[in-house]
Amino acid sequence: MVMWIVLAIYLVVMLAIGFYCRHLSNTVSDFVLGGRTLGPWMTAFAYGTSYFSAVVFVGYAGTFGWKYGVASTWVGIGNAVIGSLLPWLILGNRTRIMTKYLDAKTMPEYFERRYDSKGLKIMSALIIFVFLIPYTASVYNGLSRLFNMAFDIPYEWCIIGMAVFTAIYVIVGGYKATAMNDFLQGIFMLFGISAVVITAVSGKGGLFTALKSLGEQGEYNTVFGPDPINLIGVIILTSLGTWGLPQMVQKFYAIKDRKAVKLGTIISTLFALVVAGGSYFLGGFGRLFATADDVAANGTDYIVPQIISTMPDILIGVVIVLVLSASMSTLSSLVLTSSSTLTIDLIKPFCKKMTEKKQVVIMRIFIAVFLIISVGIAIFTITNPKTIISTLMSISWGALAGAFLAPFMYGLFSKKITKASVWTSFILSMVLVIAHMIYFTICGNTLTIFGIEVHSAINCGAIVMLLSLIVVPIVSMVTPGMDKEKLDVIFSCYKKKEKEEN
Repeated sequence: MVMWIVLAIYLVVMLAIGFYCRHLSNTVSDFVLGGRTLGPWMTAFAYGTSYFSAVVFVGYAGTFGWKYGVASTWVGIGNAVIGSLLPWLILGNRTRIMTKYLDAKTMPEYFERRYDSKGLKIMSALIIFVFLIPYTASVYNGLSRLFNMAFDIPYEWCIIGMAVFTAIYVIVGGYKATAMNDFLQGIFMLFGISAVVITAVSGKGGLFTALKSLGEQGEYNTVFGPDPINLIGVIILTSLGTWGLPQMVQKFYAIKDRKAVKLGTIISTLFALVVAGGSYFLGGFGRLFATADDVAANGTDYIVPQIISTMPDILIGVVIVLVLSASMSTLSSLVLTSSSTLTIDLIKPFCKKMTEKKQVVIMRIFIAVFLIISVGIAIFTITNPKTIISTLMSISWGALAGAFLAPFMYGLFSKKITKASVWTSFILSMVLVIAHMIYFTICGNTLTIFGIEVHSAINCGAIVMLLSLIVVPIVSMVTPGMDKEKLDVIFSCYKKKEKEEN
């Protein structure tokens, strides 16, 4: 009963915020970016809650905690430093300035105007739409497992219910409703993860006793764990990936000014350290709550729900809201990114007379369409025991960040990056991720070279990102550059903004 009350209060507040923001989302800029007026707290929490969802708390924490023990905490530390601190420091202000100058509301619009190419805009929009779907499905997958554990509701109904609630508050309130909800959701996440970690470790006799028990099963209580080589692949994928994910970097489009970026950097980093560090640290004790037979029968996505099931009802209620908060914020960010990309980058160019009002209406329709497709995939994958949450997310992150990270980042700093190098990054990433998905993930083949699991979707994503960072500057050296005058005009935005703010 306590869990139902906590859940009901949370859902009512979330919907109320959505309807409150309805009158603030009439234009395309308002609906997609909140009018580019958001401060540091809301932007930082929007970034953090979009970063961490049920995929991390249930899927990644359980899977990597089982595989690497408490050494999986390094993933959370990497998320805080590489995935939060560095992108805010390096990309935050330059992204805000250039995208505003180019009047780019989406990542495909950035590619079109920065590299003077409608083809890049269309290609990047298609990549975003296709590969955000498995990520969304993975969020539903993780969320429904916890709901099934806590309320004994069938997975399918959990997935459908979350889709409906997400659709209502995003369709009605747009980005401002999402950001306000993200702020409240972030507070739940900070307190919730702290309470869960303390309770779980205390239940096993305290930290030192729990670590000793882990050590009896192998190197799961050591600093770097039993497999540090493949642990690095996880850190790279889950940390470096944020630099190129459209739903993440778009948060920088909406932030108000340079001061907000500076404060947001601190807030976002601390948030990631608590939430991600706490989640992976919790997952590292999974072997004390589940047996090898349990995992063989139910998969590693079973572990965190099993840990939670041992806790008092009031804390389970808190955890449900915690994971629901994280997941709903991620879902809202994903569907808003996808629908805005389809409308602004694929449909609007062919409908020259489309009004602002009509664009917002079409975006709202596509939010519903995107959710329906994602729900279908989520229901299919959750009934397939071979599919695990971390695989779905890895495919999505590998494809998106592999394609976009280098062209986006280098494009903010260098005039030498060419259109051909961006196409190379797009094509290389798509070919490698799709080929890997078919040969290893679908066909079930395995391959390990020098201790690196080549068949892992996680390692594939990490390799694709690193390759992109190397290939883009090399191709740019041997292919024709852009018009110098156009580039000078684009990059003049930094000097103009610096004068305005000083």
